[in-house]
Amino acid sequence: MKYKKIREEELKNKVGEDWFKSFDTTEILGNIDFTVFPKQDNLFGRTPLLWAEAKTGNFDIPSMFVQLILTIGKARTFDKTLPPAFLGAFDFKKIAFLDYVNVQDIFYLNDFNWNVTPSNHETKEFQLIKERVENILKTKTYIFDYENDEKELQTFIKNNVAKATTKSKIKIDKNNFIPIYLRWLEVIRPNIDVNWEQLNKANIFDSDFYLADLFVDDKDTQNIEDDSTIRDNLFVVYQNQGYKIAKENVGQIMDFTISIRNKNLYLQFWKLYKRPPIKEFQEYIIERKDLLVPQDIRERKGAFFTPRIWVELSQKYLTEYLGENWQDEYFIWDCAAGTGNLLTGLTNKYNIYASTLDQSDVNVMHERIDHGANLLHNHVFQFDFLNDDFTKLPQSLQDIINDKEKRKKLVIYINPPYAEADNRQGDGRKGVAESEIHRKYSNLMGYTKREMYIQFFTRIHCEIPDVVLANFSTLKNLQAPKFSEFRAYFQAKLEKLFLTPADTFDNVKGQFPIGFFIWNTSKKEKFNYFEADIYDKNTNFIGTKNIWSFDNSKLINDWIKPYRNTKSKSIATIIGVGSDFQNQRLVRFGEPFMKVPASNHNWQTSKDNLVETSIYYTVRRIIESNWLNDRDQFLFPKDAWQNDLEFQNDCIAHTLFSNNISSIFGTNHWIPFTEQEVNAQSRFESHFMTDFINGKIKIESENNLFGTAENQTLKKEFSEEATAVFDAGRELWKYYHKQPNVNVNASLYDIREYFQGRNEQGRMNSKSNDEKYMELIGELRNKLNFLADKIKPKIYEYEFLKE
Repeated sequence: MKYKKIREEELKNKVGEDWFKSFDTTEILGNIDFTVFPKQDNLFGRTPLLWAEAKTGNFDIPSMFVQLILTIGKARTFDKTLPPAFLGAFDFKKIAFLDYVNVQDIFYLNDFNWNVTPSNHETKEFQLIKERVENILKTKTYIFDYENDEKELQTFIKNNVAKATTKSKIKIDKNNFIPIYLRWLEVIRPNIDVNWEQLNKANIFDSDFYLADLFVDDKDTQNIEDDSTIRDNLFVVYQNQGYKIAKENVGQIMDFTISIRNKNLYLQFWKLYKRPPIKEFQEYIIERKDLLVPQDIRERKGAFFTPRIWVELSQKYLTEYLGENWQDEYFIWDCAAGTGNLLTGLTNKYNIYASTLDQSDVNVMHERIDHGANLLHNHVFQFDFLNDDFTKLPQSLQDIINDKEKRKKLVIYINPPYAEADNRQGDGRKGVAESEIHRKYSNLMGYTKREMYIQFFTRIHCEIPDVVLANFSTLKNLQAPKFSEFRAYFQAKLEKLFLTPADTFDNVKGQFPIGFFIWNTSKKEKFNYFEADIYDKNTNFIGTKNIWSFDNSKLINDWIKPYRNTKSKSIATIIGVGSDFQNQRLVRFGEPFMKVPASNHNWQTSKDNLVETSIYYTVRRIIESNWLNDRDQFLFPKDAWQNDLEFQNDCIAHTLFSNNISSIFGTNHWIPFTEQEVNAQSRFESHFMTDFINGKIKIESENNLFGTAENQTLKKEFSEEATAVFDAGRELWKYYHKQPNVNVNASLYDIREYFQGRNEQGRMNSKSNDEKYMELIGELRNKLNFLADKIKPKIYEYEFLKE
């Protein structure tokens, strides 16, 4: 009964600390309750050791494992990241372990509905899985009581979990054997000690070596010998920890074993995959070995080249949505193909069409076809999608577009250009808007007609209805306020979405997400919300994110408008640019009545709106901007913040010790201490802030938060976390005022500049040679972080941000 009567989060933390403290248990992987990883990655990334279900009650073990299996299967987590060595389940009394390999076949069940709610134990799917696993669990599960089996549990973790190398390898099938080949080219090919030029002249290619590797039986790491069909079709075989040329005339030239330079690298690579391929796909892979053509695509600067890792992942998502045989059942058209790299890995050339604006790109694709690329000459053609009439398309593609039923089987698979036409800053692409689609649908698109990819979407929506649209793009079409017109008319059901960092794409430097979307345009549905999968730059699945349209939401700058009017003396100009994270760094203070571009939201900060200004500044600045939240919008909050004085005062404290106020703005009204508190060398010019904090300044505002005039002058009562910030700040001010020749009216920004100085470019240095100062500023930042952690949940509670 070691962990009785505690919440689930606390249970997970205690189990992690008590039993897995030598591992990393901090990783969040989708909806899986608990994960265990080694603290150090290996050469090929993270090797998961345990995925577990956690319950606070006294649950039966089969039910916990079934819920975990349904959670994994619903998100297909096993296909997005390497599966673990063990699955686990624990509650307050016991913990159980199961080798993943004992249940992995369940995830490949045909005709099974994985979309049920895992926590609903009453569904027929839950009962079906439970029936399958109960017999396995009787003989394959390791169960330990925390108290009665303490030593045995410690020994099991030490001898099994700690030493586990995942047995749950990725199975090889018709949909992933090409992506695996592309990885093999990068890792294994350079380590094969052979003269490739000599082999190529004899028509032996690297793909032959890949097939030799593919058809090794991992049980004895030897080439498959029991299938003569496969053996007869291999030009190269793997044996004696190397390769032999099996083709007779070439074998006479190279009658020796071709060695592998780095055998450990080879072994580590193939630990990720289960060889040979799944039995039912072995003949298919051999028959379609022509698909393994040399990777001769070259990235063009400025072209719309999609990184190979995201091409592979997008095709995996299409397989998940459309089914294992989708490439044979659907037609595919990339109408913004460039040099065709998005089509790499597709198998049925008779169902693939590729068009592009530039004839030079068509020539490149035709040349690739001549060298083995899996496309048809007459299915690759020049076509200006934003200007040309569909009568210029190949007749077979016209027949598909003009047939209502065939059109439902058309996948428009694109990474369209993201260029914006002639934007206000003058850095838009000249002439982008000058298209036939722009002219034809200008009224429909409104503001969004400036975006090239919106023009692509609009033509598809209006002229090729009911298709499957699979595209890469930014999230502006889902989230940007100015794209609400687009969302109003482009009504389709979003079926799949994953997000990736934009800077993984060619020539993109910004920190924002690019998504891969799968839309069913035959289902009319206005976008409001979707839970997207997230991948980091190394293609690791790192969780999910809620994406909102915000179309029915007012924004934070709407909220602040009533508080912007003040007749009282200004102590600073506050600048609030936009309403999303991408403009976070531009939210700042300036001198009173400074000139600000008309496009920016700005107002004068005074005694009358200092509370609201502090809330605005804190909310906009306290959560770090990153590539993933870049497009998230700050919203008009619920009214509950008005009665939360602690939240208001926390925001005031955070603003006082995190702003960029400088004495060069004029009189510094932002000093949060009296002269006596910091042993100042002379009197301050302004006591505004300490008077405000101590309730000595009467607030005159039409938006009266506190009701009566008497309440308006109450002394601010600060939380424990905010008080700790003031205490740390006070010690820093004291130390500054001990220095010679200081500016007695210095702000925090001035103090930092005094100790840290500036470099040759005029930027403030990040560190100081003064160790005492570094200790004090470090302590202040530490206390600010604690205060920030206290404030952040309130930002979501009052819905300044949506979770």
